[in-house]
Amino acid sequence: MVNKTIPFIDLHAQYLSIRDDIDRAIREVIEESSFIRSRHVTLFEEQFAAALGVDHCVSCANGTDAIYIVMKGLGVSPGDEVITTAHSWISTSETITQTGGRVVFCDTDPDTYTIDPAKIEELISPRTVGIIPVHLYGQPSDMDPILEIARRRGLWVIEDCAQAHLAEYKGRKVGTMGVAATFSFYPGKNLGAMGDAGGIVTKDAKLAAWCELYARHGGKGDHFIEGINSRLDGLQAAILSAKLPHLAKWTAQRRRVAETYDRLLSDVPGITRPVVGLNRTHVWHLYVVRSEHRDDLRRSLGDAGVATSLNYPKALPFYPAYAYLGHSPVDFPVAYGHQDRILSLPIFPEMTPEMIAYVADVIKGFQSQHV
Repeated sequence: MVNKTIPFIDLHAQYLSIRDDIDRAIREVIEESSFIRSRHVTLFEEQFAAALGVDHCVSCANGTDAIYIVMKGLGVSPGDEVITTAHSWISTSETITQTGGRVVFCDTDPDTYTIDPAKIEELISPRTVGIIPVHLYGQPSDMDPILEIARRRGLWVIEDCAQAHLAEYKGRKVGTMGVAATFSFYPGKNLGAMGDAGGIVTKDAKLAAWCELYARHGGKGDHFIEGINSRLDGLQAAILSAKLPHLAKWTAQRRRVAETYDRLLSDVPGITRPVVGLNRTHVWHLYVVRSEHRDDLRRSLGDAGVATSLNYPKALPFYPAYAYLGHSPVDFPVAYGHQDRILSLPIFPEMTPEMIAYVADVIKGFQSQHV
């Protein structure tokens, strides 16, 4: 029997599956009173760097801080332009502005929702210093042409990996291709803490050292520079260390959910299923479909007890925060066209085949009346 309430994500089910590991990790931190800059933080940094095959991981308070800190480390200053995707969460673009830089939005690929490399070159100006592709929904951006443009034009690339832990592009893990990469460990991410948490990874020892210095008030004791306070606390680090060994298994389970959705929705007219780009491994942070009747479909799912989400209800250039840029829909036809059609379905490792089938049946019932 299917429970007719299907959550968008079930973090409590995840906790129950590894309760002993989580409880032990929390108990150790409390017993040691190791809440700030503890051995647990150092251990997680080492473990996460090893999992990706990079030399350095600098933990911080959240994924937004991670992007800001890296750009400060790369010297972004007023007047500099940074190109990023028009379809994402605002963290990527707002941090560009916070550094004093100017955000330059790029339209997206029609199938994968990631930044369209073919549109990047025309946006480069003498003031451009870098590109931030976002590996959206758990799928890598098309990195080779992005890296080639950056190499040829003397630009840096920061990978925003907030939704793509362990995803791969042509056999390379995301986070290993740019000068640095940033991760979010927000609770709902594929690897999530029980509070805010973030991290920076890089192979550049000098950049890593600067980012750590800046995130810790410019150096404890001797303040070599003015920094900020962006620390991963001991409790979150210990929880992440407890969860990390399970990430590969959870990723495989997410792929099972996505494959089942693909099979069940393959013959449903009016539903556009996700497309996985060539030579990319998707880790399915989100399973996003498109429908011309998105809002009505969402209401129908909600009435049936199925939680959904809009990731994201508007393309970034069309929020009030960016009205000053003066963009119109013709500037980003793909991202604009998607914003009223995309719908994120429930996906989490603990979803049962019965739950997935129930979601698909509701969609089939709705579409049969609207196509």
